[in-house]
Amino acid sequence: MRKPIVPHRDLMRAQLAHQAAKLMADGNITDHALAKRKAAHQLGADDTHHLPSNEEIDLALQQYRALYLHEEHSSILRSLRQEALANMQQLAQFHPYLTGSVLSGSAGVNSDINLMLYSDDAKAVLLLLLKNKIEFESGEWRQRISGREESVPSYTLTAASGIQTHIVVLPESARFSGSRHPKTHADTAAVEALLAA
Repeated sequence: MRKPIVPHRDLMRAQLAHQAAKLMADGNITDHALAKRKAAHQLGADDTHHLPSNEEIDLALQQYRALYLHEEHSSILRSLRQEALANMQQLAQFHPYLTGSVLSGSAGVNSDINLMLYSDDAKAVLLLLLKNKIEFESGEWRQRISGREESVPSYTLTAASGIQTHIVVLPESARFSGSRHPKTHADTAAVEALLAA
């Protein structure tokens, strides 16, 4: 039986994804675009237009860490997920969801936690943070809601450990839009289940 022929372009994408993943794991790079550029330069493909997607790099990153950094990575990921759960429990009234690399398992030592909260009263989150004396930085985030770009409130919390949690506050209607998927959005119960597994 003959092996299927893999197009050169797909091989290059795969090599770039794995090289970018290695750079992110070993070089503590958290920016996918930077990792792609450095990987392309290292592989002599500076002018390529066939760069891997962030998802392809995250998959390669998971594979790399599982192969070369299993115990260390498991410990780091557990700490990040425990911090995420603690924040989610504190913000439970806003129906928090964990997203990003901490959920997918591609997070590393310098990764941030990403949470989505839902409230029609954007100031309610701010008031809770103030009431509980939680230190934060506030800002805005551009988010696609019901087919159009909108500015929504965002907050960055920094734990004593230095771990940062980025929070985006979306309107309640976005909670019921059906855009969440279990692989990309985990509620408190799902994060508890991840930690118990």
